[in-house]
Amino acid sequence: MDSLSDFFQPGIEPGSLQAVSRLQGAWGYLSVFVTLFRGGDEEVLMRLLVLRELGGRAEAPLWTPQEIAQRFSYLNDTKLATILGRLREGDLLVYDSDGGVYQLSEGARVALAALATLVDFSGDDVELGYLASQVAAGQAVGQVSDEALKHLLARLNELYAEFEEALESQSEFRIRAAQHRLEAVWRWVAKSTEVVRSLTQDDTLSLTVLNQAQAIALAQSRMLALAGTFERRLAQLAAQRVHLGNSGLTSTDIADWLRRQGAATLAGKLAGGWSISPEPAFLSTPELADVAEFELLARERAKAGTHVLPGSEAAPLADAPEMERLLEAEEMYDLLLTLGMSGEADAHISQAVLADSYNETAYRLSLLSLIGDPETSNDQSIVAALAKLPFSLQGGDAVIETDHPEVATLSDARLVANGGKDAR
Repeated sequence: MDSLSDFFQPGIEPGSLQAVSRLQGAWGYLSVFVTLFRGGDEEVLMRLLVLRELGGRAEAPLWTPQEIAQRFSYLNDTKLATILGRLREGDLLVYDSDGGVYQLSEGARVALAALATLVDFSGDDVELGYLASQVAAGQAVGQVSDEALKHLLARLNELYAEFEEALESQSEFRIRAAQHRLEAVWRWVAKSTEVVRSLTQDDTLSLTVLNQAQAIALAQSRMLALAGTFERRLAQLAAQRVHLGNSGLTSTDIADWLRRQGAATLAGKLAGGWSISPEPAFLSTPELADVAEFELLARERAKAGTHVLPGSEAAPLADAPEMERLLEAEEMYDLLLTLGMSGEADAHISQAVLADSYNETAYRLSLLSLIGDPETSNDQSIVAALAKLPFSLQGGDAVIETDHPEVATLSDARLVANGGKDAR
């Protein structure tokens, strides 16, 4: 027999995995289900029958051997002894030698409670009802299982995907079947909605459980929105029905009747109804003419056409584009260069920027900000030459008045020559 470590890769300790440790911790209860469901279907069914009968007498939970034999008198004695022996071996049935009576173990009671919830459920969606009941039971006792919430969320998402697929199929029969199923499971959705509302208002739950509860609420709201979608889609399909004369029948009635017929009946009705060479009545003359025109003319014309690339030709010569000269910037550069060569180490900016007009003065003033700019100095234009001049701006906190006809005031800034730098 393989050990538990044989199922894992070398070097992995099974006990270090949280999923394995949780199952090992609950093995005392899981072994009960192993005993119940080991063997053939008939053996499992009879063990469950005997165990449920023994656990169903709540007013007198202790059984004597005579009472057991009398209660199961309809069973074969040998088979009953085998079932009781298996239940005792699996610690589901405990024998009290002092009192000479049998009673169910704690694990057996837990297993019966879980099975009772599952067996008693019935309807179109047993799984959704059972999962909702598990979440509700956990919420009632203050111990909500994160796994139960995940299973409920997964089932809601599965149902939503099935309903969406039915809507996309555009089949009236599939949409009606999906709508009927949505109405059938809606009572469980309503029950789980109440539970989720209580969970989201509970401040003592963990963040993981609250996130799962919010995801379930979102999935339920999506399903609620589908109810109106079903009605609109069915109304659209109803408008597309074809009425067969004055018979009162529609194309939907005919399709529903055909769906209810067996394969043999349909084959008999089709006998002799097929032509050996069916006529393409679904093709109209204009479409046939378009296809014939392409096959006879357009395709042949495309084959006959030449697909040779034109010969190479030398590109025409073009003069180099003339660069735009910034005359005012050049004039200012010459003026600053003259100031630098004259040896003036400190000069007011009015000597460099004042010109005949206000516009030219403002333009020159804007050029002063480029002096010493490292990015502009990488260029080869007159602007770069201005940036390389060995000057720096100082002052400028106040303004002075001028006697210029268009410039009333000017910043009180000065151009100071940088020592040790050549002005050229």
